[in-house]
Amino acid sequence: MKLFIKAVIIFGLYSGLSIAQGLQSKEVISWLEMVDSGQYAQSWDAAAPYFKSQVAKDDWQKGLTQVRKPLGKVLNRQISNSDIRSSLPGAPVGEYIVVTLSASFEKMSRATETVTLKKEGDNWQVVGYYIK
Repeated sequence: MKLFIKAVIIFGLYSGLSIAQGLQSKEVISWLEMVDSGQYAQSWDAAAPYFKSQVAKDDWQKGLTQVRKPLGKVLNRQISNSDIRSSLPGAPVGEYIVVTLSASFEKMSRATETVTLKKEGDNWQVVGYYIK
């Protein structure tokens, strides 16, 4: 009986994580669509308070203009991995999901994007974006 209860608890935890990861995938794609369409200021507005405390809005817009605009339009993007973490180097302890995506652009055939979300109250918000 104890083994059954442990199995149910473990299954429930992993099911909850999978659901959280699935829901956050939609959040990531929605946020990336803002970036894709050049709505850099709006992507900053939609980001978490911690993100905003680390980068000024003007700096974010300039940085994305320099990095993303030369790549052209997104041709393809797929989530390749998501990882739930309770801490990240240099960031406050919290609930995070790190989502890695494989992408291709008009002028860059293979790219890896990483979007990090942090749980803020009942919502998940972007706290990091990296492309290579």
